[in-house]
Amino acid sequence: MTRGTTINSEVYCRTLKKLKKAIQNKRRGLLSSGVVLLHDNARPHIAVRSGEVLRKFKWDVFQHPPYSPDLAPSDFYLFTAMKKWLGGQHFTDYEELKNAVTHWLKSQAASIYAEGILKLVKRYDKCLNNGGDYVEK
Repeated sequence: MTRGTTINSEVYCRTLKKLKKAIQNKRRGLLSSGVVLLHDNARPHIAVRSGEVLRKFKWDVFQHPPYSPDLAPSDFYLFTAMKKWLGGQHFTDYEELKNAVTHWLKSQAASIYAEGILKLVKRYDKCLNNGGDYVEK
């Protein structure tokens, strides 16, 4: 996204459509077996238009329990690994940072993504079993 872009329902729906295309191009069998989207209650996510797009895609939507820091995107497994990798590095501008992060993401083995998803599923189950209350590590 362009820096300073306001995320509204229209922008979010465009992003969902790009995501669907990317999944179709990279993981052909995935769309036939279903996609599960972890969703919070941000305004663009709960807008009528966004709901229509998700119903059209026939994706399963897991609602993010309110006030659940355990499922915050910043705690996701991948971001922890990226944070370690970024530590101590300096970039001259936004473009250099963007290129470095893009290269790092592409260089990661598929296992790091799979492991992260499995950890997220376990944390989500734990959180739901506690009624959305905080889950200690």
